[in-house]
Amino acid sequence: MHLHPRTLAAGFAGLLVTVATAVAPSTAAHAADTSVTVDFATAGGAPSYHASGMIYGMTPDGSLPQDHFFTDIKWHSMRAGGAQLNNGGYATSLADYQTRWNSTLAQYKRTAALGGTFVVLPHDLWGADGTTSQGWPGDNGDWTQFDAFVTQLISDVRANNMTVEWDLWNEPDGSNFWGRSQSQYLQMWSRFYAKVRTAFPSQLIVGPSSAGQPNSSNTWWTTYLAYVKANNVAPDIYSWHDEPGDPVTDVGRANSTLAAAGLTNTRPYQINEYATLSMQSPGGGAWFIGRLERAGADGLRGNWASGTNLHDDEANLLTKNSAGQYLPLGEWFMYRYYGSQTGNIVNFIPGTGTDGLATKDNTAKNAKILLGTSGNTGNVTVNLTGLNTTSVVENGQVRAVLQRVPYNNGTAVTGPVTVSDQTLTVSNNAASVTVPYTNAKDGYTVTLLPPSNTTVSTVAVSENSGQCLDDTNLSTANGTQYQQYYCEGGYQQMLDFKPVAGKTDTYTVVNELSGKCLDVSGASTADGAAVIQYTCNGQTNQQFTLNPVTALGNSKDYQLVAAHSGKCVDVSNVSTAPGALIHQWTCDAASALSTKKNQIWQLTGKG
Repeated sequence: MHLHPRTLAAGFAGLLVTVATAVAPSTAAHAADTSVTVDFATAGGAPSYHASGMIYGMTPDGSLPQDHFFTDIKWHSMRAGGAQLNNGGYATSLADYQTRWNSTLAQYKRTAALGGTFVVLPHDLWGADGTTSQGWPGDNGDWTQFDAFVTQLISDVRANNMTVEWDLWNEPDGSNFWGRSQSQYLQMWSRFYAKVRTAFPSQLIVGPSSAGQPNSSNTWWTTYLAYVKANNVAPDIYSWHDEPGDPVTDVGRANSTLAAAGLTNTRPYQINEYATLSMQSPGGGAWFIGRLERAGADGLRGNWASGTNLHDDEANLLTKNSAGQYLPLGEWFMYRYYGSQTGNIVNFIPGTGTDGLATKDNTAKNAKILLGTSGNTGNVTVNLTGLNTTSVVENGQVRAVLQRVPYNNGTAVTGPVTVSDQTLTVSNNAASVTVPYTNAKDGYTVTLLPPSNTTVSTVAVSENSGQCLDDTNLSTANGTQYQQYYCEGGYQQMLDFKPVAGKTDTYTVVNELSGKCLDVSGASTADGAAVIQYTCNGQTNQQFTLNPVTALGNSKDYQLVAAHSGKCVDVSNVSTAPGALIHQWTCDAASALSTKKNQIWQLTGKG
């Protein structure tokens, strides 16, 4: 929700079962042990990532944040119209409109390049963004300026060969974005609708994008439905905001109010701003993901920033350090996990204030469960049933990796933390995992794998610099020397530690982006030999033994010792600079490791 004074002052829908205990967001956490059930025997279609959209969140020129922050989370839609870049839009001056239009066009082009859908926001291009003062379309019965605005906007869209969704006006049921009567709004809607339909018959119209939720007692909503029915100007996609709200409840009410008005709905609803700022956390985001998928509604995250910050940080999924480097917040990692869920959605029965999304991918041999909360804490028992329909059971057992995605008080997060990595006994095709949900703002994931898959997926964080072992420039080339770099959360920093048969605590280390192995160049035994990536070949210069380090009191700290040379993966010159290169060097003695930490790597994904 972009600078929303109103509030600041105050899938697979048929498959996912809704129960009364999955309540709407609460304002304070309360402890209540609960359970959820994942029924793998009841499966539907592939995930469509309903929740992975946002309002604004790109820089005004559309260039940042970098691509992987979007592609890693299966992001697919954006609403924008140049809000708050100046003191007005078309209603103020053509020059003000052009400033906002130029940004809109740049963000459209970036969205299209990323394969996303762009939803244009004319109200912001007009200038009605809740921070400006201007007249309104149709004031005193005069539509001249508004008609000229629509003509200009349609001309600009056509001149740039743009395919957009037309969200005709944002939150017309409140005074911040529509400062006149509903009657005047409906006149505007009809005029605008007719011009778009004539100009772009195949482009979709979205509305009413109301602040209030569908409800038979919401007279603004029911009046709107009656009007669009009577005047044959119904939108292609019905939309509203859930800030706060519950997509499941609201979709049910939308269905009943549309039916009462004699209207039909053939496309997913668009809840095109969701989550209050207090719900933008790993736990809250995961809850909304579960509810949007359950409801079968498309969701775009609200954006509570203002000014130029509105046009950045991926709608509060990212933050920046003092150097201006983008870093992911915990919630970004929940969306990354969501984006990694492939195969088929399976039935997830929610618990008290607890919901999520579960999938099974029998080709990839995994099952994945994302878990969030609307404010509840307490132990959550995840009951796993129908495991015989998955590919993760071997000899009556299944491996379960439970990870916590920390909120971290709203600051940057390096990645999920493994809480437990255990082998469960399957009985009657069922098993269970207990999640210790102590902080409602944290999120959790449960990944099920065959017990024979002993790979540990993790980042390696230098204890010296706090930066991650990184595939330099997201390269896929053999010979790329690794570096340390800010922990961006991308797959270029995700490492799969695969045990080497017959060797204790020894692994090949595969980069998840490139698919290539960590390697000491040329199988050198010399100090200073580059640590690179190379096509995996099973040689000893691609094998690394984990030597536990206790000097800092962290059970996830290790030296990575090259099996062929006995030397350690080391940050050159004990550097703390981003981009410092990685080489091998004689391993420091245990007595030195409490002060010299450039050979200590924290593996957050290792249990």
